[in-house]
Amino acid sequence: MFKKLTMGVAAAGMVLATGCASILSDSSYPVTINSTPSGANFSVVNEAGLDVHTGVTPDTITLAASDGFFSSASYTVKYQMAGYNEQSFQLTAGMDGWYIGNILFGGLIGMLIVDPATGAMWKLPESANVTLQPATASAPMGGLTIASIDQVSEDVKSQLVRVQ
Repeated sequence: MFKKLTMGVAAAGMVLATGCASILSDSSYPVTINSTPSGANFSVVNEAGLDVHTGVTPDTITLAASDGFFSSASYTVKYQMAGYNEQSFQLTAGMDGWYIGNILFGGLIGMLIVDPATGAMWKLPESANVTLQPATASAPMGGLTIASIDQVSEDVKSQLVRVQ
């Protein structure tokens, strides 16, 4: 009888000393970095402004969902490709649904200590996708004038090149 009681107390202690999200989730997640068109260079920058990863799309990288105790991680993915405008995508971790499971299974220890300490209370999106916009040439204001051949002086006409 005493042995069964000891085993029951030990099992209950283990359940109460763990966090629901820590058991059922992760603290780091694979994130797929995509662009249309593919082949763009990308860099992932954390909140401190440090590059944490660089590569070429498509690529799958692993990022931490936590930025400290009770603090979710946030990253900026910067895309660059010749002939296209540079673009950015914000990746921000949200609360993992399993963290709420602590109300039923993990108790206050899981909710206030274990899951926040391990970072398992946060979850990152599965992907960062952007459609790159082609770069367009632009002339400064007043820098481009369109005129018909009748409006051009004879001096300028002599410098024109015929295009066929």
